[in-house]
Amino acid sequence: MKILMVCLGNICRSPLAEGILKSKVSSESVFVDSAGTAGYHVGELPDKRSIAVAKKYGIDITDQRSRKFSVADFDNFDTIYAMDESNYRNIVSLARNDEDAEKVKLILQEVSSNETLNVPDPYYGGDQGFENVYSMLDEACDIVASKI
Repeated sequence: MKILMVCLGNICRSPLAEGILKSKVSSESVFVDSAGTAGYHVGELPDKRSIAVAKKYGIDITDQRSRKFSVADFDNFDTIYAMDESNYRNIVSLARNDEDAEKVKLILQEVSSNETLNVPDPYYGGDQGFENVYSMLDEACDIVASKI
């Protein structure tokens, strides 16, 4: 099973989602990666606030580097989780066919109690925004991991 987490810049939300899910599944049976729909930060480490909140919960994401989502990701991954509706639309717009498009889901669709389907972008907010995002993604990744 191969799962891709996608946000805008691949430095805040999707690196956290990648790290959280990796901590909950076996690396021998599940490959998890992340990407961004925009190439603003290609090759960069995750945001220092994402690194800090992950570290607080015992997860090291400093081996990750930002990369841009590509059409080849449809071939390389079984499920592609978008962090919000804007990125969902950007990913689906690159789909070559229905099979590609069906691989794309909003990660918060996994959490049935959620009123919102968007993981908020914490980039311009304070540290509490990263804490809130971590909590949302942790809950969603628990559910994703339980289905694998």
